[in-house]
Amino acid sequence: MINWRNKEDEFFFVPFVFCFLHKNRYNRGISEKGKHGFSLYHAIGDMRYDYLIVGAGLFGAVFAHEMAANGKDVLVIDKREHIGGNIYTENKLGINVHKYGAHIFHTSDKEVWEYVNRFAEFNNYINSPVAVYGNELYNLPFNMNTFSKMWGIKTPEEAKAIIDKQAQEEIERINKEKGTDIFSADNLEEQALSLAGRDIYEKLVKGYTEKQWGRDCKELPAFIIRRIPMRFIYDNNYFNDRYQGIPIGGYTELVSKLLLLSADSEKLSGTIAVKTSVDYYDFVNMSGNVPAEPYTSVTGDSFEKILFTGMIDEFFGYKLGTLEYRSLRFETEELPEVDNYQGNAVVNYTEREIPFTRIIEHKHFEYGTGKGTVITREYPAEWKHGDEPYYPMNDDKNNELFKKYTELSKEYPNILFGGRLGQYKYYNMDQVIREALDLSKNNA
Repeated sequence: MINWRNKEDEFFFVPFVFCFLHKNRYNRGISEKGKHGFSLYHAIGDMRYDYLIVGAGLFGAVFAHEMAANGKDVLVIDKREHIGGNIYTENKLGINVHKYGAHIFHTSDKEVWEYVNRFAEFNNYINSPVAVYGNELYNLPFNMNTFSKMWGIKTPEEAKAIIDKQAQEEIERINKEKGTDIFSADNLEEQALSLAGRDIYEKLVKGYTEKQWGRDCKELPAFIIRRIPMRFIYDNNYFNDRYQGIPIGGYTELVSKLLLLSADSEKLSGTIAVKTSVDYYDFVNMSGNVPAEPYTSVTGDSFEKILFTGMIDEFFGYKLGTLEYRSLRFETEELPEVDNYQGNAVVNYTEREIPFTRIIEHKHFEYGTGKGTVITREYPAEWKHGDEPYYPMNDDKNNELFKKYTELSKEYPNILFGGRLGQYKYYNMDQVIREALDLSKNNA
């Protein structure tokens, strides 16, 4: 193999053994160690792929793996300098830091659980967040530990009686103000008060919700909170799913195995190439706002089909309008002299006056006991063009607009859309995997 160095951002990752076995497919290149610890191979271009996959996050990685398992050759690109999308973890002070917010894997889908365990060993982490309101600390989700701390009671009967009494008082007050005998919530505040009463709403719902949405609860629609889950047992496990945990060593290694980047990745009949720090809109030859047919790249690669995991409205140049999102801002701090900052992985701050919604202490996800710690403060933010979109705003207006984009996408049968942004839907990680598996089965 001849030594060849190309532009730093034009490369794809493959296991070294793969380069050796299939070196006849490439003109020339060099295999070397990448900055993430993966074997790295610089691409030359002029390659033919079955799929271009836009986005090296979880959806794109699962789809890429399944296509390769079915003998397809795929190229995965990502505008970020790393793989993994929003589940990317990086090592700081020997701690796997969730760069884009806490990600706790949980599912009741046995097939998905067995699938993801092919690529990572999971620990037995149980998500048990706590909430801080002033000088008070409460367990989440709302359960008997929460109610006992709030009211000094012990039994479910006592808790239910207080909640029912407070909720009924709020319903009667709201009806009186409206001059009616039939309750109907006009906004989120009225809905929450009718479900949980004044104490829970004021201390644990109001401020946190207003920070998340950037609006007063009186200005938010009632349908956002259709119910408030309450458990009348002493149980701080936030999720009800059968399976739960964090991949030992972080999520980046899990994604690297999906993309065949690790030395112990599965050997498949197809191939996966990866290019990071590549913007789709600069990489693909375009015809107006959509890729020109046949699909090709500026480096001479060609593709039969495209999977796009970015924003579907951006893909079409916002021609039908702009979908709305909520964004996040993260403030990460390394504390080498502090061994245990808050004693829990996730601590929510429910007062409106505190600008961040929660603090994550990453070492507790993997039961770290070493010296030093890393924390991240999470700030909700309004989304505007150029910001990272994190949460689709799935109200009626935006859902209707998304339907129009879905109809438009049918004009392009060789372009698929996936993930939170491509399908404009909030997905947990297990749902992302399920959707990617189902889409791959339909396109194998």
